Amino acid sequence: MSNTIYMAYHFKVSPLQPAVEILIAELGYAGFESFVETEDGVTAYIQKEEWNQDILSDIQILNSEEFEITFTFEEIEQMNWNEEWEKNFNPIVVDDTCSVRAPFHEKPTTKYDIIIEPKMSFGTGHHETTHMMIQHILNTDFQGKSVLDMGCGTGVLAILTEMKGAEPIDAIDYDNWCYLNSIENVERNHCKHITVLEGDATLLPGRHYDIVIANINRNILLNDMETYVNALNANGLLFLSGFYKDDIPIIQTKCSHLGLKLMHTLERNNWVALKFQKFE
Repeated sequence: MSNTIYMAYHFKVSPLQPAVEILIAELGYAGFESFVETEDGVTAYIQKEEWNQDILSDIQILNSEEFEITFTFEEIEQMNWNEEWEKNFNPIVVDDTCSVRAPFHEKPTTKYDIIIEPKMSFGTGHHETTHMMIQHILNTDFQGKSVLDMGCGTGVLAILTEMKGAEPIDAIDYDNWCYLNSIENVERNHCKHITVLEGDATLLPGRHYDIVIANINRNILLNDMETYVNALNANGLLFLSGFYKDDIPIIQTKCSHLGLKLMHTLERNNWVALKFQKFE
């Protein structure tokens, strides 16, 4: 692996969000396998054997008039991923109660200590949506509750729910890298009640949960919402994030039609995380 040659694309993006998030998603579909967010954009890496001159031809956001995106690229040999990772990941603490850190960070004194090595998976806790979902979990009773973490990324949210007493827990992601990374992180945190599954909402029929957590982009949420609700037990809770404050009306309208009531809203830098309850 150390001799693998990579192509590194250095993107400058203005304004940064939501362009960087969209850009990373589109590059991931194109075959880029790792990303490092920078002060003015993002650097994306792809193995040279997977690369071609037209690799960016299907990256639609590059043609958007809403954002100014420029880039340079270079060939890199013997990329030291651990060094890159350690250079760009600092531990975080949410509400003085839950820490999310890498194995090389010092052990904190917080009540909940989650050890994560995300690789290219999303969910270190640094993003506003993950941070707010952690807050929702900290403020909710999970003792003995069955839980679904949909779009689990690193598995960080599922891991926290087990630490708070939830069981059994399903963690699902369609991305193979996230699936494998979640398994690693579940083992790393000595969790015993989490089952990690590779797939999407088509896995849910026949499954039922007291609490469903879905930190995914808006369009997937809207498309799969009915499936989530069908999997939710009576009086169950649904936590949603991955979208902006301006998206609340369309999300809330969809949820209301499915018998859900908005119970609580968190907001952080224009991102939101919503708590709904199912009444029957």
